[in-house]
Amino acid sequence: MTMIKIFIIFLTTIMFSPVFSEEDTFETWLKEFKVYALENNISEVTFNKTMKNVTFLPNVIKYDRFQPEFYEDTKTYISKRTSKKKVEKGLELFKKNKNFIESVEKKFSVESSLLLSLMGIETNFGTYVGKMDILSSLATLSYDKRRRDFFTNELIVILQLVEKGVIDHKILYGSWAGAFGNFQFMPTTIKNYALDYDKNNIIELKSTADSFASAANYINKIGWKKNEPCFIRVSLTEDVPKKLLNTSAKKLHNKKKFSYLMKFIDNKDDYNIDKNLIGAIITPDKDIIPDSKNLEPAYIVFNNYEKILKWNRSLRFGLAVCVLKDKFTNAL
Repeated sequence: MTMIKIFIIFLTTIMFSPVFSEEDTFETWLKEFKVYALENNISEVTFNKTMKNVTFLPNVIKYDRFQPEFYEDTKTYISKRTSKKKVEKGLELFKKNKNFIESVEKKFSVESSLLLSLMGIETNFGTYVGKMDILSSLATLSYDKRRRDFFTNELIVILQLVEKGVIDHKILYGSWAGAFGNFQFMPTTIKNYALDYDKNNIIELKSTADSFASAANYINKIGWKKNEPCFIRVSLTEDVPKKLLNTSAKKLHNKKKFSYLMKFIDNKDDYNIDKNLIGAIITPDKDIIPDSKNLEPAYIVFNNYEKILKWNRSLRFGLAVCVLKDKFTNAL
């Protein structure tokens, strides 16, 4: 990249990004953020009514610095989230809403088992949707320096949705990171994929109709392929090239045809997989869990798994969703 192009990108970033002083108190930041919000199609009336009770939440910063995805080993993480009790609870929900959920599956070409799995892991089927004041959470994380740009944008988007009357600001209680509803949608996800499925002129992501349809629309639009595999657990040979191993969810590299990756699997005869499918090898405990083995646990993940990573960029989350999905598939 030429120096001129680099300079243009740098200049654009400065011109169109919010600038808040590191020395600002939260109250000073809030005043500066108001100016920025009004410049981004948010009226003063909307800003004042939605942000009047916003406060800095110290616990949100603590939660941001310690997340179980980054500290639990894969076996522990998955087992906690895919228990027999969770499957039973999901089946109860399915039986009560069978016709509707199956109609959503047909319309959006997304398996009922996947929708149940996502909801089960995100909120235990609506039991734990979160009680944090989302506006205060987003404001706190926007004020914080670690991921300021990302959360500033999320806060602007949720205010714009309130401005348009799509979301009622009085019900915005959810996760510490600003996610909302049965499937824990962030504001930009609400903006891009959420549906008023029951046509009552407001998006209600804690209702069965809007939440299931919105989740199905989201996963469908980002490329989920119905009835394709998500991953397989494998035993790797010692000669597997290190460059093929992925330990981070940020971007999977060195993806190859399954026919190629098979060369490095001890238990290759155990799988009936299309050899032309593109996959990648992940070793999710390496570099995170102290004293973890270099090649264990190991998985070959496929296109559908990467779509789960777009939902939540965590290797363990993706594996847990797929494991629970398979359990529901077997039980339905």
